[in-house]
Amino acid sequence: MLVTLWKSLYSKGLARAALAIGIIFSIPAVHAGRACGEWKPSANDVRNALALGQKVREALDASGAQVAIIARAGQDLTQYKLKYSHAAFVVRSRASVPGKTWLNVHLLNQCGTANSNLFHEGLGNFFLDDMFRYEALVVIPPPALQAALLAQLSDASGAGAMPAMRFFEPHYNMLAYMYGTKYQNSNQWVLETLAAAMAGPSVQGRAQAQAWLKTAGFAPITLQISTLTRLGGRVTRANIAFDDHPNERRFASKIDTITVDALVNFLQHREPASERLEIKL
Repeated sequence: MLVTLWKSLYSKGLARAALAIGIIFSIPAVHAGRACGEWKPSANDVRNALALGQKVREALDASGAQVAIIARAGQDLTQYKLKYSHAAFVVRSRASVPGKTWLNVHLLNQCGTANSNLFHEGLGNFFLDDMFRYEALVVIPPPALQAALLAQLSDASGAGAMPAMRFFEPHYNMLAYMYGTKYQNSNQWVLETLAAAMAGPSVQGRAQAQAWLKTAGFAPITLQISTLTRLGGRVTRANIAFDDHPNERRFASKIDTITVDALVNFLQHREPASERLEIKL
């Protein structure tokens, strides 16, 4: 299948673009909280993913940034008045590997399970998903915060032990409670790593990051999710749980979780010099 896909891309003049944005031609069974399925990308899906990835790469190159936050519209969240579903860090690669000028660093859920892991991938992979819209958000922090984030995301030892691993929890919950450490969702790992970069050495773990976020004025977005919907999700989806939410909020159908909107709003409030770019096909 991959050979056929590559020949198809080559015949359409897309092979060079694939190399330019560092795409990896494999579709791992990992997602950012999306329902699992046997989704296979069509030629049009791949074309759109490459085209959007190329646009994002060009914007990042032009910015002069070393690290940024990137988000995609991978799910239809319009009922919650949200646009972007999944955030990641994107880091300019220091390795002289052809085509891999930028790398995504993000948390993804293992399909069909309540587990997750951290992944380093080429930029093209970020959009090679069952996208709701081919739109991307790029937020470029000011230089001082970029430097602090690079320190969190760099593996100085060469053993895969980047400092941001301290904020990783493998027990995944798509609707993880903002101020709980039992579970974690994709956007929560980005937020807690961002908090560590902002706060400095005083934040060494998840509980400390969350305590700092609370005092710094972070406001999670509250989703109104009915009891029936919660029960259905908990029974049918391994990657959804509600037992980490306070009873008084949960029984009132108020689910306080971490979304891309809340994360970006907080960053722009704390660091008004951050540059926001919205990119679409």
